[in-house]
Amino acid sequence: MTTSDRDPKEAPPVQGGTPPEWHSLSTEAIRQKLGTGPSGLSANEAWMRLERYGENVLREEVRETPLQVFLRQFRSVLIIILLIAAGVSFFVGAILDAAAILIIVVLNAAFGFTQEWQAGEAIAALKKMLVQQAVVIRDGRQQEVDAARIVPGDLVVLEMGEQVPADLFIVEATSLEVDEAPLTGESSPVDKAPGPLPPETSLAERSNMAFAGTTVVNGRGRGVVVATGMTTEFGRIAGLSQRVRDETTPLSRQMDRLGRDLGVIAVGIAVLAVIVGLLQQRGLLEMFLVGVSLAVAVIPEGLPAVVTLTLALGVKSMMRRNCLIRRLPASETLGAVSVICTDKTGTLTKNEMTVVRVRTPDAEVTVTGTGYAPEGGFLRGDDPIDPLADPGLGQFLRTVLLCNHAVLAGDGEKGWRVLGTPTEGALVVAASKAGLSREGGPEAEEEFSFNSARKRMTIIYREEEGDVAYVKGAPEVLLARSSRLLLGGSVVPLTEDRREEVLAEIGEYASGGLRVLGAAYRPLPDGAERTAETVEEDLIFLGFAGIVDPPRPEAAEAIRLCRSAGIDVIMITGDNPLTASAVARGLGLSGEGALTGADLDRLTDDELKGRLRTTKVLSRVTAEHKLRVIDILSRERSVIAMTGDGVNDAPALKKASIGIAMGIKGTDAAKESSDMVLVDDNFASIVAGVEEGRREYDNIARFTRYLLSSNVGELVAIVGGLLLGLPLILIPIQILWINLVTDGLTAIALGFEPAEPDVMRRRPRDPTEPLLTRNALLVILILGIWLGLLTIYVFSGLYTVDLERARTMAFSGLIIFELYNVLNFRSFRFPLHRIGVFSNPTLFLAILGTLALQVLVVYVPFLQPFLGTAPLTPGDWGLLALLGLPVLVAGEVYKILRSRVEKDAPGSGESPETG
Repeated sequence: MTTSDRDPKEAPPVQGGTPPEWHSLSTEAIRQKLGTGPSGLSANEAWMRLERYGENVLREEVRETPLQVFLRQFRSVLIIILLIAAGVSFFVGAILDAAAILIIVVLNAAFGFTQEWQAGEAIAALKKMLVQQAVVIRDGRQQEVDAARIVPGDLVVLEMGEQVPADLFIVEATSLEVDEAPLTGESSPVDKAPGPLPPETSLAERSNMAFAGTTVVNGRGRGVVVATGMTTEFGRIAGLSQRVRDETTPLSRQMDRLGRDLGVIAVGIAVLAVIVGLLQQRGLLEMFLVGVSLAVAVIPEGLPAVVTLTLALGVKSMMRRNCLIRRLPASETLGAVSVICTDKTGTLTKNEMTVVRVRTPDAEVTVTGTGYAPEGGFLRGDDPIDPLADPGLGQFLRTVLLCNHAVLAGDGEKGWRVLGTPTEGALVVAASKAGLSREGGPEAEEEFSFNSARKRMTIIYREEEGDVAYVKGAPEVLLARSSRLLLGGSVVPLTEDRREEVLAEIGEYASGGLRVLGAAYRPLPDGAERTAETVEEDLIFLGFAGIVDPPRPEAAEAIRLCRSAGIDVIMITGDNPLTASAVARGLGLSGEGALTGADLDRLTDDELKGRLRTTKVLSRVTAEHKLRVIDILSRERSVIAMTGDGVNDAPALKKASIGIAMGIKGTDAAKESSDMVLVDDNFASIVAGVEEGRREYDNIARFTRYLLSSNVGELVAIVGGLLLGLPLILIPIQILWINLVTDGLTAIALGFEPAEPDVMRRRPRDPTEPLLTRNALLVILILGIWLGLLTIYVFSGLYTVDLERARTMAFSGLIIFELYNVLNFRSFRFPLHRIGVFSNPTLFLAILGTLALQVLVVYVPFLQPFLGTAPLTPGDWGLLALLGLPVLVAGEVYKILRSRVEKDAPGSGESPETG
């Protein structure tokens, strides 16, 4: 019974996704199981199945609304503490203080929202349109339908250049080749043909299936839909990706920890100060004011805004290095990476198949030049040769050019590209390097197409001397059908000894990671029967070519740089192990052999953990394998960057510390699951991003510690004055002015500090190490106490004569002392003359700007009441400048002594600001 005759009320078959039995069944069994036939489904049956199974679409994670992205900016513990501080200030009547805190919090949130939303829009711009229409057979007629309305049992027509709309079982195929790289990572197109396969056949080797999201690159065919929507392999992986939770970044965890610690300290000190003040019989209102001042002094109000701005500036710098950051903290996370799990094709390699060697019966020839640009030459040994003057090489190149459908397009300015399969394109490029072209050549008369069973292709041309069959394919297949070979320009018999020698040479090429393709030809006798079997016999063997996807020239240097930076690199690919290992060796990616997905399945977690220390190539892996590798590495406290471009990479991209999707060849699923998009798909850009990320973290550490040392100074001044029975040295609005405006400007300028020269010679930092290490806390306390005591000294000498002027001196003095101090925090390892006094001009502009603002609030009459200031004399400013100078001198002396002791040795992985 055909589907057109089915009872509309009869229940359609149950859709079982893509279980192992689909590829192990015959065509007839598939049709029977799905209730379909050569005429396809009826329109009525298709409608009923659509009602039952739903549309052929993926359930996508709902993108955050603008409001959700904005509210996410308030999740930080530090932001919550600032909001509480604003509430307390409002409660005690310090309205101006409360307003200032709220303004900075809202501005910080707005800035973070702008950056993240723009990144989301950039991702949307990178997205490519998914398949919208598909051709199916229904009611025996070929018709175009919306791909979303395809159902199990539909008979889909596949043509070159089209995307596969659902998971299909192939029932007809003519030279059908499918690019499955987005799903399996296989770098070469996969030949497709009908026929059952063993149940245990892996996904990458299911040659009788075509999967949703892959692309037909050659030939044509038909397939029966066995799975749609979320039950396809594409959908299964998308579902796996949606179940993976986003990982928090090391910086986010450190900032939350810092916020909690500061909150506890602020409350504790404020409460203690109020109790001490009440015991001194001070007024309750005065002590409330003191408590608020201390809370404000402890919390660096400008820190969240400075961190956000610094990360945003880092995002801009990353973009200049071809790294599009989707979320602000990811730019810093990249700098903490200790392991990079990288794809091979297009990331470490150019993704442009290239002929590198040709072996004819006469000799082996090296072909120079990489990629699709027809630029290069031919060498025998070290000597250049004219390939067309060599009869054997010339005939080989002419044969692979004529027995070919690929077209080389483009030019040197716009870039070269191949229209057709990459392997055929590589042969066309090699022939072009010899000056050969199909233009003006003979016309093809007949073709016997390539398929996975024949493993060869033949095109017959009408030549002046008669018809000639040009054949290319698997060299061992052509060798078996050859009785002669071209040697020294003459056709000679192919002996068994020579046949064995050629097979051994083919094996050497293949074991070296080269894709090997042979060529042969045969002049055809007139009037002879012309079938594939009769034409493809008694061939004249011409030799074979070694084809490789060449490594990117800059990738080897990038891997060497990773090694010097203490970053482990692991290649994880869906490609075959021989090819992957050969590429790894060429790039200097040292390790012990390669592990396949099957090997991973046999190893326990502990065994795999041990192997990952020495094995740097994982091939033929699935999405589940990648997640398992990330889990194992994460237990070692590694910060993991995972690159990927395919649907199968999406779960791992989401699970990794930082997921890096490819911008050129990456799928939408990969981009949406990533933290960063690599605009140029180049591994070297990742390493450049790591350097930028390390610079960002160093700068965040610099200004965080600088701001906290300033806050310690404010705290010492207020608490010290309280214990000495002095009036309140700094009022809350003055502390806010210091924290938000003057310290904020210089802290932001520290974010522009260039990377130190050894930034990529330090080991990655421990992600569990706090932002404030023991050494850093010691430096913060020493400098902060010094600043605080200087401020008390300035205030105590004047308050009995003129309290307002004394407070202005203390207020301005603390700012000047901190401006000296900010120069200390540019580096705690190198003195100023080593890093360059003016290497960060932004900082000196910030220092001048801070001084100008302070002069304004001291002398402009309408600003004086708001900040409680009074005019100062030039002598007052001179005294403050002299008092602060030893702060800088002491820091420089310390760094000079330290640099002499260390003899400028590279750091041990500790941040340069640990002191």
